[in-house]
Amino acid sequence: MNNVKLILVIVLTAMLLSFAALWSQLTTNPNPKEEPVPLTQNPAQTTKLEMQTTYGNIELELYPEQAPKAVANFIKLAQEGFYNGIYFHRVIPDFMIQGGCPNTRDKDRNNDGTGGPGYTFEDECYAKGSEITGEIKDNSTAEAVWNSVILPHMQNNRTPNADIAALVKECQTARSLDPIKKHDLAYYREKTGFQDKLYTQVLKAHALYGNLCMANSGPNTNGSQFFIITKKDGTPWLDGKHTVFGKVTQGMDVVHKIENLPRDSKDNPKPENQAFITGFSFPK
Repeated sequence: MNNVKLILVIVLTAMLLSFAALWSQLTTNPNPKEEPVPLTQNPAQTTKLEMQTTYGNIELELYPEQAPKAVANFIKLAQEGFYNGIYFHRVIPDFMIQGGCPNTRDKDRNNDGTGGPGYTFEDECYAKGSEITGEIKDNSTAEAVWNSVILPHMQNNRTPNADIAALVKECQTARSLDPIKKHDLAYYREKTGFQDKLYTQVLKAHALYGNLCMANSGPNTNGSQFFIITKKDGTPWLDGKHTVFGKVTQGMDVVHKIENLPRDSKDNPKPENQAFITGFSFPK
């Protein structure tokens, strides 16, 4: 009996570890039928700050109305000095620069990019669209069921419903959310016990040039790491996968200097070229 339990735990763990990769592959663009969330920001609802680095200063504008948790977290860590002495550990030309990992303070470069503040919080990529009540007809609706019903059920239950577990495996094999469309929402409520209202998802912001985004290792795993997009035509494949919570308003020349630093095979700038964050200032 103990062996059977151990096998079940191993199988479930393997399935959970594959969720992040599957989530990245299957996440789709928002439903084009939904009215988009306005991307213009209320100037009274923005927060400005300046990030000082060893290569120059970067002025940022944050959007607490759009991503309140990400903004509050970033400001808190900046004010506490959490980011001071941390370097940008991943730089990829024509893509982005990434920082915020406290492990960059030690001498072990192998653990760069694996650290955080000791907690995680959820994504803020989407706003509520229309309520889902019946059939699962399109990809954006299937994705809402996956993210809000199936994924939490699998993550929170050591012995998930067998039919749901089989459906997850089918999605993994097909590398598609199409299997979810075979059933209506009532089916998923019955199998998982999900009782809340469910809504389609409307993208809050695209991952555009100069945008400041939360880095993560899968859905709802935000911590302290962030990245700035340097690709001029944006990164649409990241839409809906990473919370956009601000943008660079001045200092993209500094960002591009960091982006093009000589780096190793893991895209980590070489020790003699590291770009350190030295502090933040908040204009009055």
